[in-house]
Amino acid sequence: MTATVPTPSATTTMKAAVQRRYGGPEHMHLDTVEAPQPGPGEVLLEVRAAGVDRGVWHLMTGRPLVIRVLGFGLRRPRQPIAGEDVSGVVIGIGAGVTRFSLGDEVMGAAKGSYAQRAIAREDKLVRKPAQLSFAEAAVLPVSGVTAQRAVERAGIEKGQRVLVLGASGGVGSYIVQLAVAAGARVTGVASAAKAELVRSLGAEDVIDYRTTDVTSLDLEFDAILDVGGLTPLRRLRKVLSPTGTLVIVGGEGGDALTGGVGRQLGAGIVSLFTRQTLTSFVAVTAAEPLEALAERIVAGDVRPALTRTYPLAEAGTAIADLAAGRIAGKAAVVVK
Repeated sequence: MTATVPTPSATTTMKAAVQRRYGGPEHMHLDTVEAPQPGPGEVLLEVRAAGVDRGVWHLMTGRPLVIRVLGFGLRRPRQPIAGEDVSGVVIGIGAGVTRFSLGDEVMGAAKGSYAQRAIAREDKLVRKPAQLSFAEAAVLPVSGVTAQRAVERAGIEKGQRVLVLGASGGVGSYIVQLAVAAGARVTGVASAAKAELVRSLGAEDVIDYRTTDVTSLDLEFDAILDVGGLTPLRRLRKVLSPTGTLVIVGGEGGDALTGGVGRQLGAGIVSLFTRQTLTSFVAVTAAEPLEALAERIVAGDVRPALTRTYPLAEAGTAIADLAAGRIAGKAAVVVK
């Protein structure tokens, strides 16, 4: 069947989830704003869906405070339209773009994806695998690339015992699948309500963090991937093998100023004085790692654990549900 190629519209306005001050989801409202136009090296997308992740929450609340001095706006969000993960159809092409054509179905990272239209750099996009719906594709880029980098950083190999804290979350759900695909025996830490999801992703065991402290058990893991960010390093090291690797994923927890950055720095320092490897990383959503993820999708190694969708008008509710732990796996804001 031949896909219908959209014709770039002269529309100058669009609907978007707009937030003009830092704070909770009550400050995010559906509004009519000026539609963007692509510049050199950029494409204009008709957004079909956008992902919900912790990064959106951090930018919405302006917490930890360090993100404000990193260029995101000191007193108010520099980008008033939320959202980064995106899937959609190319409807406009800027000068110098060679990888995409009008009508291409793509996924990746965009500026302000909680909107009917969004701008994305060419090098932040790849073609959407046919196996994925637009909603599934929209929740893959940021969390999937982060998970892929975490598994690479941990050096997970066949037969290893791997512990994933935060296994039912957006990044954790991908880590579990990628570690299983690498041949590891995975134990996930999640609430009892989300245990079945984690098992369905391939985990051999699931530990309910609300009733059991995994670091108090007589267990030993070759690798620990900590997405939760709240367990002290000294406790995690108790269940890490003498030459094992701990990977801190993201910067959750910590104080209001720097968040979990201090914990990551501390892990790097401790790692200098032990045979254990304690490390963290910064993942960048770009075409190369996204292409690698797309190949894993095609191979059947991984698939987005999409469990909930929200209309654009309820984008703030989606973020609130994520922050409150009411979402297992991934959620998407469906725009069209």
